[in-house]
Amino acid sequence: MSPRAMVLPLALAQFICSYAGTAMNVAIAPMARDLGTTVFGVQTTITLFTLTMAALMIPGSKLTDVWGRKRCLVAGLLLYGVGALLAAVAPGLGVMILGNALLEGIGSALMIPPIYILITVAFPDLATRAKYFGVVSGAGALGAATGPLIGGLITSFVSWRASFLLQVLVIGLIVVLIRRVPSPARTTEPARFDVTGAVLSAAGLMFVVLGVLLSATYGWGTARTDFAVAGHVVIPEGGISPVWPSLALGALLLAVFVLHLHRTARAGREPLLHLRLFRNRPANLGLGTQAVQWLVMQGTFFVTAVYLQEARGYDAIATGLALTPATAGILLSSAAAERLARHRAQRTLIVAGFVLTVAGMVLLLALVRDGTALWRTAPGLLLAGLGLGTMLTASVNLVQSAFPDRDQGDISGLSRSVSNLGSSLGTALAGSVIVAAAHPAGRPYAASLTVLVVVAVVGLVLAVLLPRASDA
Repeated sequence: MSPRAMVLPLALAQFICSYAGTAMNVAIAPMARDLGTTVFGVQTTITLFTLTMAALMIPGSKLTDVWGRKRCLVAGLLLYGVGALLAAVAPGLGVMILGNALLEGIGSALMIPPIYILITVAFPDLATRAKYFGVVSGAGALGAATGPLIGGLITSFVSWRASFLLQVLVIGLIVVLIRRVPSPARTTEPARFDVTGAVLSAAGLMFVVLGVLLSATYGWGTARTDFAVAGHVVIPEGGISPVWPSLALGALLLAVFVLHLHRTARAGREPLLHLRLFRNRPANLGLGTQAVQWLVMQGTFFVTAVYLQEARGYDAIATGLALTPATAGILLSSAAAERLARHRAQRTLIVAGFVLTVAGMVLLLALVRDGTALWRTAPGLLLAGLGLGTMLTASVNLVQSAFPDRDQGDISGLSRSVSNLGSSLGTALAGSVIVAAAHPAGRPYAASLTVLVVVAVVGLVLAVLLPRASDA
C-alpha cells in the first residue's frame, strides 16, 4: 500500500475532528431555535464535547494496546459517525447532547491517538515521518481554521443539520479507505486495561478543562456572576471564581492518579500510563511546546474572529475568509515539513517556528492598531501561520519519536491530551481577557493578543531549553 493511500484517511479523520470543534460556533443561534432550547444550551453541548474528548483521550489511547490500533481507530470512527447522524436529526437538546457531546466526543478520543501511532510505527525515517505528520497536522489546522467558514456557508445556504450530515459522509468515506490500511503487528501481549486509572485520569482532566472553560464566563479572580449548580447558588457574584475550585479538584484527582500509577507499576500490573514517560527531558519540553502552540493558535484564531465580527461587523463567511492567510501559512509550512526535517534539526525548527509566530503576532498587533483595512491583518496572520505550521509538525515528531513502539499508545494519548488542554486554555484565556479588558473601558483585543504574545515567548524559552541531543 502506498504511503499516500495510508495517510489520506488519517488526515481526513484529523480534519473532521478539528472541523467539528469550530464549525458549531457559527450556528449557535439557529441551532437553539430549531432545538427549542437556549443559546446557553447549545454552548453547553459544545463544552461537553470538549470535556468528553479531553477526559477520555488517555484511556482511549491506552485502548489501542488492548484492542489494537486499527480496531480502535475504526471503533472511534463508527461511534463518531453515529453521533453525527444523531446530531443531524436531533429533535431536541437531549439527543443533541447524546450525539454530539457524548458519542462524537468518545469517538474523537478513540480515533485521534491511533492516527499518530500508525504514522510513527509505519515510517521509521525521521524526515518521512515529519512529512506525514505535516500532512496530518496541516489537515487538523485546516479543519479548525475553515470550520467557521464551511460551517457558516452550509448553515447560511442549507441548514446546520447539513453540516453534521457532511461529517457522516466524510466518516463513511474514511471507513471505506481505512479498510486498506494494514494493521500493525503486535510487539507485545495485549495490555490489561487499568479501569481505576482511567476513571481517575478522566475525572481529573475533566475538572481541569472545565475550570479553564469556566474562566470565559466567571473570570479568573472573582466571579462575575452567580455560579449555580442544579438551581442552587454555590458561589455568589463577587466570591472566588469557580475556576479555582474546579482546577484544585482536578489537580487533586490527577495527583491521586499519579500515585495510583506508581502503586500499580510496583505491584507488577499494567498501569494506564507509564511514569517512565516523564523521565525523558526532551519529550517533556516538547509536550510543553505543544501545549503552548495549540494555546497560541486557538487563542489567536479566537481573538481575530471576535475582533472581526464584533469590532468590524464581519459575518461568519467573511471572518473565515479573513483568516485564510493564517490557514495558508500553516498549510505551506506543513507541506514543507519533510524537506525541512531533512535539512534542519527538530529543535531548530521549533525555535524558528516560535520566532516566526511571535513576529507575526506582534506585526498583527501593530498594524491593526492604526487602522481597519483588511490588508492590515493578512501579513501578521500569514507569518504566524508559517511559524505554527513549522513547529507543530516538529514538536509532534520530536515527542512521538522519543519513545519505542511499546510506549506509543501511552505517549500518543498524553500528547493529544496536552494539545487539547492547550486549545481549551487558548480560547478561554483569550475570551476572559477580552471580557476583563472591555470593562469599564480599554483595548480588549490588543490586551488579549498581548497576553498571547507573552505565552508564545514562554514557548520560545521552552524550545531554546530543548537539548541539542534531541536534534537527531
